[in-house]
Amino acid sequence: MESVLKGAIIGCGWFAENHRQAWLRIPGVEIVAAADVQFDRAQRFAKRAYKSGQELLDREQLDFVDIATHAASHLPLVQLAVEKRIPTICQKPIAPDWGSAVKLVEAAESAGVRLMIHENWRWQPWYRVVHEMIARRDIGPPIGYGFRLRRRDGVGDEPFATQAYLRQEPRLIIQVTLVHYIDTARFLFGEIDSVYAQTSRRNPHVVAEDQAILVLTHENGTHGWIDGHRYLDPDPDGPAMGDAFFEGELGTLAVLATGDVFLNNVTVWKNDVKVGCLGDSVRATQVHFISCLRNDAPFESDGRSYLRTFAAVQAAYRSAAERRCVSPSEIFEPARQTSAEVA
Repeated sequence: MESVLKGAIIGCGWFAENHRQAWLRIPGVEIVAAADVQFDRAQRFAKRAYKSGQELLDREQLDFVDIATHAASHLPLVQLAVEKRIPTICQKPIAPDWGSAVKLVEAAESAGVRLMIHENWRWQPWYRVVHEMIARRDIGPPIGYGFRLRRRDGVGDEPFATQAYLRQEPRLIIQVTLVHYIDTARFLFGEIDSVYAQTSRRNPHVVAEDQAILVLTHENGTHGWIDGHRYLDPDPDGPAMGDAFFEGELGTLAVLATGDVFLNNVTVWKNDVKVGCLGDSVRATQVHFISCLRNDAPFESDGRSYLRTFAAVQAAYRSAAERRCVSPSEIFEPARQTSAEVA
């Protein structure tokens, strides 16, 4: 019989509740402690509650820690966790900026501590089905794809009611939400070679962009687009928060907002997931984390790999600012000075 893995949650806000509920349904896992600056929230998450992540990590003997705070606190919390040599799963966005993201990953790698980024979109069951069908060549060699994000919670004088902090985020729709689709595109079609992005801000009650469209080209030549805003609900509505299509030389796959999957307009997978968040993808993400810890297997979204997703996010913002196509390689490898500049 496998031993019970004891974990803790740092950050007990609105979305972290989905983490907690998912952990409760994973056999062989126990959340023994929680921390939040609002102490009453931590008390609701675990019997042993703390006001800070540092206090929790100093006092608890853990097999893993789940960091579910805002992005600005990820780097110091991951650094604390790796100092204690505690395997860590960290919520996205990985960090507020590229430099912090690299430091976070390097901290874990230099300490030899396992780090996974909690990227649940690729674990939505409809995208796992699409991945299998594309891999089987059910639609033949891929040609292109499109994702649409839709959710009507970004309107009015008080947008994003369940996550009011988003109103003040310096980077919004791409970094907070479309990053999911960028990572899912990497999962389905491989690494991204270039990004072209356009953004706008429609609601004056948010600081940053709340609408964006991205055109991506993958290293294998597949083209796709990601179109996102949070001003309309999909019709029909559902847990996928929008719809998607995938074209190949032999046909088309489509995913409705309901999560149902169609091959050439015929239903091939009906979404009947009734529990959990976003097709129970939060639980699936965490099950993957625990399975990899037990079996010493690689994470799909380990820190180093996830930097490629985050580099594409940075490329999108640079593209929108400079009105040009940007390669994520520019983020990884800043352009060298030209000979003229050197002279």
